[in-house]
Amino acid sequence: MQVEAVMTSPVVGIEPSASIADAARLMLSKKISGLPVIRSDGALVGIVSEGDFLRRGELGTKRKRSRWLEFLVSPGKVADEYIHANGRRVAEVMSDSVVTTTCDASLEDVVELMTRHHVKRLPVVEGGRVVGIIARSDLLRALLRVLPTSDSSGMGDEQIRQNIVAELAGQIWSGTSMIHVKVDKGVAELSGAIFDERERLAARVAAENVVGVRAVTDHLFWVEPVSGMVVDPMA
Repeated sequence: MQVEAVMTSPVVGIEPSASIADAARLMLSKKISGLPVIRSDGALVGIVSEGDFLRRGELGTKRKRSRWLEFLVSPGKVADEYIHANGRRVAEVMSDSVVTTTCDASLEDVVELMTRHHVKRLPVVEGGRVVGIIARSDLLRALLRVLPTSDSSGMGDEQIRQNIVAELAGQIWSGTSMIHVKVDKGVAELSGAIFDERERLAARVAAENVVGVRAVTDHLFWVEPVSGMVVDPMA
């Protein structure tokens, strides 16, 4: 799936000359946590988010250090913190180091960028202009659209069982386990041996994600791989 299919467009943005009060009102009214900062010619110059308003002099939340620590911090850094705590314009408090993406990028690429740069949203830029924005909430909506439902669409128990077995067979973690599957009226029963207790929940998740499964019952037992002893996880 590509960015263009899930991004939000048109974009709600703000100009760098706008006041921080305007930015705060816009974020609250639109129920969004960040805004791309866009010049009148459409060029992206930064991004402003709720995090940029956390350290404010008006709230009494600006960063404070002991006197001796102040000597270890460069004057430039202190000046930058002062601007963020007291600036009145978006251009003064925004981040001008913006991570962007494109319409044809994959969602895998987007998640990698968000994770690597610790950001929650990415402006989508084409031809030097912002054409959309993709945020974590857009990924959540995309997930809802593709999650399997419990509707079996007339699928029989044997077909459901075979699909669960195939899903388990394709997982590296289940290679050493001996999991048996039965299905009765859409209820999947898992039995047999696992050699790591974490495989229990993984097996349940694998079965729950197969279309047609209404419920999963767990009769798996955990065998300690070195001693061969059956381990009671509740002991």
